[in-house]
Amino acid sequence: MASTPRHPEVLLIGAVAALGWAGSALLASHMSGWASLAQAYRLTGEFPAQRWSFQSAAMRWYANYGSCLTVGADSAGLYVSVFAIFRIFHPPLFVPWSEISVRRGRILWSRVVEFRLGRELAIPFRVCEKLATRLRASAGGSWPLEINA
Repeated sequence: MASTPRHPEVLLIGAVAALGWAGSALLASHMSGWASLAQAYRLTGEFPAQRWSFQSAAMRWYANYGSCLTVGADSAGLYVSVFAIFRIFHPPLFVPWSEISVRRGRILWSRVVEFRLGRELAIPFRVCEKLATRLRASAGGSWPLEINA
């Protein structure tokens, strides 16, 4: 005979927390543009050897991914994934350099580099200049022509 939990409210609180977590991830995926990018650019292969963890980026509608990204690059394109614990509704992405535009600029006192991911989608993906320099070195001659802001 199955025993009933002594405190069923604990199960209810856990279920509500899990649904809240999933709902937040779903909302962030759609607001940021990640869901749209995943439809066209879901990673099917392997991440390149050259990658950096604990990276940050800002996407559209003020969606920030702070220190929870792994970002990589090679001559084929840009690779982005969210840490496993946050991966629900955020599959890893691969966007070819031919589908990316690059613009350097400033936000307040910080220098940033904004990638526009997907020619048709043009989802903003803003990173610090230090990460952009690493990505450019990994991309080599495949790096897109930069537009100055």
